[in-house]
Parts: sequence; structure tokens; C-alpha cells
Amino acid sequence: MIDLNEVVCVTKKGQATIPKRFRAKYGIKDKVIFEENECGLILKAVPTPNDLFGSFKESAKGKTARQLLAEARREEFAKDIELMGHAGKSNI
Repeated sequence: MIDLNEVVCVTKKGQATIPKRFRAKYGIKDKVIFEENECGLILKAVPTPNDLFGSFKESAKGKTARQLLAEARREEFAKDIELMGHAGKSNI
């Protein structure tokens, strides 16, 4: 693993310029996500809609968005019916 380190200045408004080589290497365009973990801060590029285009095909398994939505609604409806069946019962 190559460690690329660079010091950047932070303005009084909290702005910092991400060096061009990092933007190019990690595909940073308009926005980044800051994640905090036990090691510190992690910056991740926010993908654009064009970057995500077609990325759902594998998990959709040939179904249309309309079919996936109808399936999800049926599952939620079944859960609601089950929960309503338990709502009137009590162990008192």
C-alpha cells in the first residue's frame, strides 16, 4: 500500500482544497462524505447518478423498478398485517 501524504491549509471558514492527484485518483468530483472511525477521518467520493447508472442490475435480477416496488410494498403490507394481529394481544 502506498502512503500518499500531503499537508493542506484550512481557511477560517473550514475550507480545504483536496489536491488534484487525490481528486483524480479517487474520483472526487463535487462532494465528499466525511466518515469518522477509531482511526480518524475518512473522505469518500459521493458518486454521481451517472456513476451509479446500471449498478443496480445485478441485484434487480431482470425485474423492472415497478416490479421491485410492488414486491417491496407486498412485503411491507404483510408485515403490517402481522403486527396488527399482535397489537390487540397482551400478556397481562
